[in-house]
Amino acid sequence: MKRSMRWAVGLICAVGLAAGAGYWLGTRSGQASESAMKTPADGGAAQRKLLYYRNPMGLPDTSPVPKKDSMGMDYIAVYEGEEDAGSTGGAPRVSISTEKVQKLGVRTEVASLRVLDRLVRAAGRVEPDERRVYAIAPKFEGYIERLYVNVTGQRVDKGQPLFEVYSPELVSAQREYALAIEGVQAMKDADSTASGGMRQLAESSLARLKNWDISDAQVKALARSGETKRTLTFRSPASGIVTDKKALQGMRFMPGETLYQVTDLSSVWIIADVFEQDIGLVKRGGRARVTVNAYPGKVFEGRITYVYPTLAAETRTVPVRIELANPGMLLKPAMFAEVELAVDGQAQVLAIPQSAVIDSGTRRIVLVQAGEGRFEPREVRLGGRDAYYVEVLDGIEAGEPVVVAANFLIDAESNLKAAVGSMAGQGHSAADTLPRASGAGHLASGTIDGLDPETGMVSVNHGPVASLQWPAMTMEFKVANAALLNGLKPGAAVTIEFVERQPGEWVITRIMPAAGESLRPESHSGH
Repeated sequence: MKRSMRWAVGLICAVGLAAGAGYWLGTRSGQASESAMKTPADGGAAQRKLLYYRNPMGLPDTSPVPKKDSMGMDYIAVYEGEEDAGSTGGAPRVSISTEKVQKLGVRTEVASLRVLDRLVRAAGRVEPDERRVYAIAPKFEGYIERLYVNVTGQRVDKGQPLFEVYSPELVSAQREYALAIEGVQAMKDADSTASGGMRQLAESSLARLKNWDISDAQVKALARSGETKRTLTFRSPASGIVTDKKALQGMRFMPGETLYQVTDLSSVWIIADVFEQDIGLVKRGGRARVTVNAYPGKVFEGRITYVYPTLAAETRTVPVRIELANPGMLLKPAMFAEVELAVDGQAQVLAIPQSAVIDSGTRRIVLVQAGEGRFEPREVRLGGRDAYYVEVLDGIEAGEPVVVAANFLIDAESNLKAAVGSMAGQGHSAADTLPRASGAGHLASGTIDGLDPETGMVSVNHGPVASLQWPAMTMEFKVANAALLNGLKPGAAVTIEFVERQPGEWVITRIMPAAGESLRPESHSGH
């Protein structure tokens, strides 16, 4: 009995001690928890204050606690000082999670002062120097007795025999001149009237031969010997290439008929077609760099010698003539050429990479990085440009970082359209503010053939894509964000913008309804 009493007393003591320990531990835990909760408030100056979590797609939806949207994307934490300035009357901003920024491959570059070596690019073609083209066209009627140069493209030297001709008129004129010379010799002791008449006859005969392009050497040989030649040899007036030959052995020709054309190609012209908006920058004497597909990496340098006073209405271009040497005859007439006309910059200007500009045709937008994962769209006014950079006249300041890569993907992953649409100076729709096709994007119009929201794939029966030289076809695309498929239905007429994320992988970054169409099913409320 005593043993039972001792056991009961021991059990009661043990329960009491356990309860006391539990109370003590609970009190300590509560104090620790309360201390942890107070730490951010007490140390508020050193830590950021969490305000709320916002929708990752820019929708007007916030949450006081972490959550996911309907597509499984995490809501983004917004801390004090990071509120969307657009809601407080400041500049509108878009925000993307740091993880998403890294996945998109966003790169920035600081706007800085630089001298722009501006270049005007134009397409051109090689043409012969018109002052170095020679036509051989006898001024009398005759027959070709012999050809010395009988193929087109043959190279000839100045004075080289081309062909021999026979002409009854030529033989008669030679005989007349020879008789006149003999008469002058015979009547040199006669009275002045007779000798003067004979000299006039000899001079007129000589002038007739010279008018027929008989060389001085041939005339002197005729005067010395008095022997008329049955044929006359025509020689090349310059060194060059026979670019046209109509002469045939034994053919009859008429006065003024071109039998040969010889072209000196040691110097050629490049006729460049410069667009109307660039012609004011092009000046006579400016430097020019010319490349042709036949010789990759080889650059020909020349000078601008003439800006033509006419404009081609069909292409809105003005011809510009460039003269350059042609060593080795590498440049052939009718070759296509790519021309760069240098327009030297005068002073340093604020410039950014051309890839930073989103150009809609009516507005030009630049994304300025306002913080980690935050971007502020700015409308800018642009000036001149060179091969890689463009001058900024208004809209950003030196030292501000601008997005130079993945601008179009930021558009697909954020509420950029809404932010741009709310910018000051409205009057442009959100669709107006964004490009018809981003720098790396392509546009296609067609109809939705099928879609799979689970895999993010959509089949589009689209028309030709000019930027890729694609014909009309049906092909599958992946969407950059599954939300792009919301409301889509097979048969919907759409215009899509897509990019090549990696070789063979085509990703849609934007889906727009065709004119007069809707992507979403019609609502029949009340029925």
